[in-house]
Amino acid sequence: MLIFVLIFQKIEIMNLHEYQAKEILKGFGVKVPLEIVANTPEEALEAAKKINIEKGCTVFAVKAQIHAGGRGKGGGVKIAKSIEEVKTYADQILGMMLVTPQTSAEGKEVHSVLISENVYYEGPSKPEEFYMSVLLNRNTGRNMIMYSTEGGMDIETVAEETPHLIFTEEIDPATGLLPFQARKIAFNLGLSGAAFKDMTKFATALYNAYVGSDSSLFEINPVFKTADDQILAVDSKVTLDENALFRHKDYIELRDVREENPIEVEAKAAGLNYVDLEGNVGCMVNGAGLAMGTMDLIKQAGGEPANFLDVGGTADAARVEIAFGIILKDSNVKAILVNIFGGIVRCDRVAQGVVDAYKNMGDKINVPIICRLQGTNAKEAKELIDNSGMEIISATEFQEAADKVQEVLA
Repeated sequence: MLIFVLIFQKIEIMNLHEYQAKEILKGFGVKVPLEIVANTPEEALEAAKKINIEKGCTVFAVKAQIHAGGRGKGGGVKIAKSIEEVKTYADQILGMMLVTPQTSAEGKEVHSVLISENVYYEGPSKPEEFYMSVLLNRNTGRNMIMYSTEGGMDIETVAEETPHLIFTEEIDPATGLLPFQARKIAFNLGLSGAAFKDMTKFATALYNAYVGSDSSLFEINPVFKTADDQILAVDSKVTLDENALFRHKDYIELRDVREENPIEVEAKAAGLNYVDLEGNVGCMVNGAGLAMGTMDLIKQAGGEPANFLDVGGTADAARVEIAFGIILKDSNVKAILVNIFGGIVRCDRVAQGVVDAYKNMGDKINVPIICRLQGTNAKEAKELIDNSGMEIISATEFQEAADKVQEVLA
């Protein structure tokens, strides 16, 4: 069941860069620092000059823009103490493979940096960092705001070591965030005076942005109280609900496919539901439920699923060939299990598609293929595969398919 949740989360969300997230926040009245995105060191230098003219600051943050947290730990966030240093740091960060606790060992290439004004200036009060996120509480089916006085840290560490420092505020969808709830948040964060008032406005605007943008997660870490009691979103992570993008045509243009798995991008363009996993047996299935059962089957046979791939109700030769090609791009795949239930589409048609695809691809298919087809014309489908002369292993029962997988992996 855990795999099921993770798969559908990957399919249905769209991540944004920090600078894109902040543009959405600003549109709903959430205050953010003055920042400019840059794609070259020269653009970074010009951005710093503009910020200097408008704000008068001489200290800047240079922040790598990738779809992953923990950028500072990987060297992706630098504090430049002069305009000239901005260009130097931008030159170092742009093009680097940034490795963070949330990336693979290879890391992600940095294509742009965000140049931000310094918010750690002196004033009448002490600067403070908080944590705040808006997300769905799946247990109650209501949105909630999670917040803490321990900003700038990994919230997982705070939850584990000091859980009493994490607060939650559930919101009734019929009323939205009420004024007394916003005041409660500001009170629990220990604020008073102008900072208290600004935090109530900040929390309200943040929740309105979450609902208005149809997001599945807002995470602001840190929420920053400046020395003159302003509340700002210094860093932000926004995850959009992909199912709601039809209501936000302008958000679709924010997708950065360079940050996504290239195989998944290709599969999506071909109309296939594909999620890359870390295993050795490729799966080609029709229907999400059968796909989950197939992955369980593979694990019981001693293998590990290499992917989730749903070909849908159409499985002709062209579609099967595309699916095989995508699966085989994973060098870890040692076998492919085709598991199709012929309800909407006849099994013999799928079998013909598998055979034709095998012929067309020739030597490109260098791993065993186990094909289990059940449903309409399943008998004819098995005969078609067995008589094809192709090296395709046919199976009828679920357990038989599992045994075949076990044999080819041995």
